[in-house]
Amino acid sequence: MGKAGAGNGRILSEASEVEAIEPKRPGSPDRPDRPARGWDAPEQPPSQNRVAGVADAAALRQALHEELNRAPPVSAGSPSLPLLIVLCGLPGTGKSYFAAALASRVPCIVLGSDRLRKILAPQPRYTRGEHSRIFTAAHCLLEQLLTEGCPVIFDATNLTERARQPLYDIADRTGAQLLLIKFSAPEALIRQRLARRGERQAAGLSSNLPSCTDWPNYTDWSDADWRIYCRLRPGEEPPQRPHCTVDSSCDIAPTVAEIARLIGE
Repeated sequence: MGKAGAGNGRILSEASEVEAIEPKRPGSPDRPDRPARGWDAPEQPPSQNRVAGVADAAALRQALHEELNRAPPVSAGSPSLPLLIVLCGLPGTGKSYFAAALASRVPCIVLGSDRLRKILAPQPRYTRGEHSRIFTAAHCLLEQLLTEGCPVIFDATNLTERARQPLYDIADRTGAQLLLIKFSAPEALIRQRLARRGERQAAGLSSNLPSCTDWPNYTDWSDADWRIYCRLRPGEEPPQRPHCTVDSSCDIAPTVAEIARLIGE
């Protein structure tokens, strides 16, 4: 796989090319001081939950069996397998939409934490315990799929190096190529996107309904709103490993094509 470049102005490879984190303003209604409970809980799964994680991973496999059965065939001699594409970014930055677009170009399995949460916890409470359970299971399933040679896109906030470290470890253990993609967008656009999500929910529309027609396999499973975005933003950390950055306010088609090309090299 080739190195990421900045040829179209939308894909950057340097860790420094990440939007600065704006400090929260104490007392601001838009940036509450109270932590976001499970939303910003450490995503590194405790080792004592490993057995439960394996059982939950089996439940996820059962729920996703149709999609997993459509997984791209494994070519024993292919140097590009396994492949782990890790998305990271705040709510509303376009990760899930991008994952659907990239999956339409690069045969792979998309594992989104929001969807996996809805499978294991249909009425999610977003507590730390629930968060740990979801990510323990997600990491277990992710490692299983990579071990089987399946290329995977992991779509989650993955905001800190502590959250990303288990993914680095999984890539090391499975010998997977790791492609890390950091997402951003202007805050005004993010607020608009999250407002539309809230309007759908207020109208009684399930968040797991297709949200657009551009990519038929794109579904918005997230419940994160502007309030959650504001609580998470101060804790966001830029990746310290080589990565691409994507500004989703731009046309993502050239970016998707470029990353698909990089993966194929």
